[in-house]
Amino acid sequence: MLKLSRLTLAATGVALALPGALTPMPALAQNGRISEIIVYGTDPCPRSTDDEVVVCARKPESERFRIPEKLRQSGSYQSRQSWANRATAFETYGRTGINSCSPVGPAGFTGCTQQLINQAFKEQREEAQAETAPEE
Repeated sequence: MLKLSRLTLAATGVALALPGALTPMPALAQNGRISEIIVYGTDPCPRSTDDEVVVCARKPESERFRIPEKLRQSGSYQSRQSWANRATAFETYGRTGINSCSPVGPAGFTGCTQQLINQAFKEQREEAQAETAPEE
């Protein structure tokens, strides 16, 4: 009976020590740095060192001097325009009469100068906004 208990005790000790022995150790690269670099055309990718892993993404030579994709404006002007601006434009489409800058109704021509002034200010605001960097 004594041998059985020693054997059971030894098996229990091995079973408890085994999970610690089988846990994976972190790889050398996990303790070091990882550098992500974009290379263009046939440029060589820098080699990895013992304490740094270099990951290269290769892009065509035509992309070298372009604005990064995240900062490029895509789509038509209408798709980039906000809904608030679109709604304001829809409000003025059917206007007729005084101060409407329309050939329909009495004194419809009277709003044309004000409409040109408003359009000029709106374009100035949009240009100033386009020149500022987007916030991330």
